[in-house]
Parts: sequence; C-alpha cells; structure tokens
Amino acid sequence: MVRLLPLAAVAGLIALAGCGGSTDSTPTACLEGPAFYLGKGHGGVLISDCLAKNQNAGDLATLGVAMLTAATKLNAAARAEPGGKANLQLGYLLGAAQRGADRTEGIHAELIRRLSAAARYSPDNRPLPAPFRHTYRRGYAAGHAHG
Repeated sequence: MVRLLPLAAVAGLIALAGCGGSTDSTPTACLEGPAFYLGKGHGGVLISDCLAKNQNAGDLATLGVAMLTAATKLNAAARAEPGGKANLQLGYLLGAAQRGADRTEGIHAELIRRLSAAARYSPDNRPLPAPFRHTYRRGYAAGHAHG
C-alpha cells in the first residue's frame, strides 16, 4: 500500500494546483526526482524553495511524487534503524517542506498531509519507537529552520 501512495498523490496534487493566475518557477533541481530529496546533491537549492507560491500543476505533481518517494524510502530505513541518519533526513525533509508550504497560502496542504502520513507510516499502526520520534523531531526542527 505504501508504494501506491506516491502514484495516488499525483491526481490529488494536480487538482490542488488550481486554475488561473500566474505561476512561480520551480527550481530545476526540485524536478529531477527523489535523489534531490534524499540529499544526493542540492546544488545550493533549498528543499523549501521547491514549494513555489503559485506553482503550476505539472511541477507540483512531479515534485510531489519525488518527495513522497523519498519520504517512503527514508521511513523504511528509519524504521530499520531508529535514531539513525535516515531518521534525521526524514525529519529534515518534512520540516523543510513545511517551511516552504508555510509561505504558499495553502496550495501545498495536501502534499504536506501526504508527506506526514508517509513519514509516520508504521506497519500495523504500531507506535514508532522513542528514538525514531526524537530523531525525527530534531531533523524536523532543523529542516524547518534551515531547509
């Protein structure tokens, strides 16, 4: 079911982008796939910069799928090693995404909701362990402040 989350998100993200008005440009790095969101090279672009105020539907769908794929991979790695590097990256990704969404008047609300669900996924709805939650919060705070 987790694999379907990024694909199902595309339709919802396109619908959220809305119609009319001018669009803001999305940095190219943000559209190059999950590797960007997995920390494989930002090239000076912040994750928060990827969430533009009047983003066009295609860009929103593309970056949404990439971010959801990255969050899903990071969640799996973080559950395998709670408190590890992937756990910190997962929190950072979500914090940075929230930072970007905070300045876009709500057009990224559904993306943030889906990212949060992917980040906090736990099989059988078991509570995530304390090291996972603690490290996630540290990463989130750093991403929200600097991402």
